[in-house]
Amino acid sequence: MTSKEEYRELCLKEPSIPLYSRDWWLDIVCGADNWNVLLYKKNGRIEAAMPLYIPWRGVVSMPVYTQTMGPWISPESEDTKYAHRLSRRQEILQEFVEQLKGYSHFFQNFSYQITDWLPFYWGGYKQTTRYTYILDGIHASDNLWENMSQPIRRNIRKAQKQGIEVRSGITIPEFMEIQRLTFQRQGKHPVGIPVLEQLIRESLRRNQGLLWGAYDPEGNLHAAIFVVQQEASAYYVAGGGDPRFRASGAHSLVLWEAIQEAAAYTDKFDFEGSMLPGVERFFREFGAKQMPYFAINKGNLSLYLRACLKAKRTLQRIL
Repeated sequence: MTSKEEYRELCLKEPSIPLYSRDWWLDIVCGADNWNVLLYKKNGRIEAAMPLYIPWRGVVSMPVYTQTMGPWISPESEDTKYAHRLSRRQEILQEFVEQLKGYSHFFQNFSYQITDWLPFYWGGYKQTTRYTYILDGIHASDNLWENMSQPIRRNIRKAQKQGIEVRSGITIPEFMEIQRLTFQRQGKHPVGIPVLEQLIRESLRRNQGLLWGAYDPEGNLHAAIFVVQQEASAYYVAGGGDPRFRASGAHSLVLWEAIQEAAAYTDKFDFEGSMLPGVERFFREFGAKQMPYFAINKGNLSLYLRACLKAKRTLQRIL
């Protein structure tokens, strides 16, 4: 059995593996043949794994619609004593650094759960800190409301007073039109649209995803979001709004409703984070906690590889 086959079996029974490292997610965002996985085993048992997106031979990178990847370490392998736990984690990461020596270029965003990147530093890698925003304890909706900023609560009330109604299960074409309008307003080219559609269809099939929309009494769709959930967390994967109705408060309302619904499945909501000032502020004002995560890189891409990867991203955008 290959490492990838072993990892697929692990994904079927291990709830702590993050959404973005699940085999079904990787099959869609990377392509089933464009990812592999490093394993750390002890006494025949997988204690850690590190999926890799390999868009080109010798190159490890990040796929679209995937905030983080990096190492996953089994909770069962963690010692209760901090010093022992840290030593164990470093041993695992050092093993992964050794296995990565065959790659000329490496770039990954690690999950915020990986708080120690020293073995990669010792291996010559560099690190940049990025941020996501996490809501913990979403079962307690009263506390969530109190922790939100006044502007967010004001937007929610404003949308409700206008008769805006939040509905789940909106159609994929409706959601994709909102995405198109959002990219258009930002002056950006939509990236990975076929990938996003596949993610939506597969998450709906697995009963792990929902499309939410906020409609006014005339039937206009003001804002829409795509949320995927599993036991460990719910994730805000994509969303946006119609530029004509940006002042309606609908985006705040649809997120608030989705967070409350997600509480039936999990106690955590991950906004995915953003380094853009406006988006960062919007997430932060929901009362979410800022969580740092590491962007790890090593090696430079040749001009030829840069051109190849750019062509691949362009193809991904237009297909």
